[in-house]
Amino acid sequence: MQNNFPKIQLLVSTIFFLFAVFLFFFFSNMINDNNIGFQFKEEKWQIETFKRDEIRMLNASMKTIEEEKSQLEKHFAKSSDIVPFLDTIEALALKTGAKAETTSVDIEANNASLLVGMKATGTFNSLYKFLTLLENSPYELKFMGMNLNKENGTDPVGKNTTSREWNVIFKIKLLSFVE
Repeated sequence: MQNNFPKIQLLVSTIFFLFAVFLFFFFSNMINDNNIGFQFKEEKWQIETFKRDEIRMLNASMKTIEEEKSQLEKHFAKSSDIVPFLDTIEALALKTGAKAETTSVDIEANNASLLVGMKATGTFNSLYKFLTLLENSPYELKFMGMNLNKENGTDPVGKNTTSREWNVIFKIKLLSFVE
């Protein structure tokens, strides 16, 4: 009976060893499968992150381009949209304290430029500032002519008095004019 006991012990320990080796390889394969799945998902996640970053970068560059486009379009007046140009000029006059009114608008025969006649009234300082703002406006302007006169005012009794009001008549050619 003693002789049989070591054989049973050897058989049980061999079965236990084979079971342990089987479990080791089973769990090892499961871990390898999980690692492969994890690597695949990590690659997919990195690709998605890269795409998302590219989309953000494209959106930022599109916003920059839109801002630059709007700034560029400010320099051109379309033939179908002259009113914003005239409103801009009149708004510049109001900023300086002068009053401007458009007297004539004419498109040249070749549709290459727009001729604008404008009369402005105000103090000499305000008219000078208005002229400076026109020169620095976002539109490309060419001054064809300018006539600056001091107004002579009369009081109710009919006597001549000195006035601080000046008149200026501009003939402006808008060079940045597109059809």
